[in-house]
Amino acid sequence: MTKEPRFTIGIEEEYLLVDRESRNLIRELPESMLPECEKLLGGQVTAEFFQSQIEVGTRVAGSVREARADLARLRKVVSGQARQYGMELMAASIHPFADWESLQRTRKERYQTLEHDLQGVVRRLMISGMHVHVGLEDEDLRIDLMNQVNYLLPHLLALSTSSPFWRGEDTGLKSYRIAVWNEMPRTGLPEQFESYAEYKRYIDVMINAGLIEDSTKIWWDIRPSNRFPTLEMRISDLCTRLDDAVCIATLYQCWLRMLYRLKVRNQRWRTYPRFLINENRWLAQRYGIDKGLVDFGRGQLIPFADLVEEMIELVHEDAEALDCVDELFHAREILARGTSAHWQITTFRTAKEAGATTGEALREVVDMLIRETLYGL
Repeated sequence: MTKEPRFTIGIEEEYLLVDRESRNLIRELPESMLPECEKLLGGQVTAEFFQSQIEVGTRVAGSVREARADLARLRKVVSGQARQYGMELMAASIHPFADWESLQRTRKERYQTLEHDLQGVVRRLMISGMHVHVGLEDEDLRIDLMNQVNYLLPHLLALSTSSPFWRGEDTGLKSYRIAVWNEMPRTGLPEQFESYAEYKRYIDVMINAGLIEDSTKIWWDIRPSNRFPTLEMRISDLCTRLDDAVCIATLYQCWLRMLYRLKVRNQRWRTYPRFLINENRWLAQRYGIDKGLVDFGRGQLIPFADLVEEMIELVHEDAEALDCVDELFHAREILARGTSAHWQITTFRTAKEAGATTGEALREVVDMLIRETLYGL
């Protein structure tokens, strides 16, 4: 058995930039804004596919509390810079009424190549997400745990949902982002691999065939990072509230440590067929935390409240070891008050019932998201 991993953590978030007057997404990013953010944040901030997006990433953190402090600083700084240009920062996976056809793409070679390769699929990719990296130095361990942690991915999506609207329409889904993302190639649940060497062989086949340049163009819900010795979780929506994001990261980190504990005892989490996990992925996409997910061992649909308690019990020992019990328990608060998707739908319906037009109600949703993005910083 290799030395126990450090389980370091890093969080990446992709924010939306909103015009203060119209509450719509900006079309073009002021030329000086990104350089000013880079001056303040160094390599922790970068452009995204659309100029109305901006991405941040925490430093490598030894604990989720350290990551939270860094992420709070990043949200504050980028928000402060945005306000100097008449913009507001919004943390949600989809803007409630923006239209992708009016947005400007970032002039960067990688994004130009993506647009050439993927055409209309990528041009409508008006979505943002959150990625969580957990440090696993051993390559084969990374693959082993990736094979097992698939089970948890729909649970993380359900707790993070923040994209019920698309171009002004209530889609009926708690995460319409996943529907948009599914149009991209090489997305969804990963394959099962026996070892890192096997994973690398298949990646090399695609590289040698000229299909991709490197594994950064493998966009699975979870993947071994191409840049860092980490296992990168990518399924979750972008959480509007900071503490919700930290809770998702905590649950993922603790679950990996729990799987490692099983491995040390020559045990492992049961692996299930992708089509079963995909059914839970759909339930999370459609209903979020409202309907529950299937427990495949029991063959029953389990209410999400019960699932949260089961997850907490399973990883409580790991949360204690990683000093993040409070962050883990925050899952109960998400369950009690709903996710960002619930707040958006409630805000919209309340405004409509009070006599607002559809456009006015959608702008109220944006106002709420702007406020909640800075909550608790």
